[in-house]
Amino acid sequence: MKPSISGVYALADTSLLQGAELLARVEAALEGGVGVVQYRDKSTDTVRRQREAHALRTLCDIYRVVFIVNDDVELAFAVGADGVHLGRDDRSPGPARARLGPDALIGATCYNQPELAPRALGAGADHVAFGRFFPSSTKPGEIYASLDLLRTVRATLACPIVCIGGIRVDNARPLVEAGAHALAVGNALFGPGVDSEAAARALAALWQDI
Repeated sequence: MKPSISGVYALADTSLLQGAELLARVEAALEGGVGVVQYRDKSTDTVRRQREAHALRTLCDIYRVVFIVNDDVELAFAVGADGVHLGRDDRSPGPARARLGPDALIGATCYNQPELAPRALGAGADHVAFGRFFPSSTKPGEIYASLDLLRTVRATLACPIVCIGGIRVDNARPLVEAGAHALAVGNALFGPGVDSEAAARALAALWQDI
């Protein structure tokens, strides 16, 4: 069986984490109970990207946690990632599925457009993401998704649903209560001065209370 996309979905974004801090902070978040780690790097430094992705893949194996690569199907293939997450400007899930195989986890961003989800699932994705739900420094120009939208897709889609966009410990509970299977979190885990382990633990506890 495939591993599940659920719980705290850590966005290991190299715009927040550089060098040795990347592995150290991600490991701290893993100690706090993160369920998924996504490596996100928008640079063209192929050597560094492969080195970092491979190191994170190894770390996630130790903790038995899902490892996803953002956007880059070939990098996901090269490091043996569990899957890839695709956005609006990336390739269709179909070629990604063909390249990574039937066991890969392929996510697709649907923004605030629920009609995109059946298309993505039909093309080979197996989980979808909606957002942003709150103001986000990572994606400041994206339009907002609502709790009503989340409740609707939770009731109509038979796949894991990931919420993204400005999610923090103090605003995440309504998303979990509305049915989010996973919360994708970057700054709230890895921002300056954040205790990554404590933040991950607080977020992971939200599902225990529902």
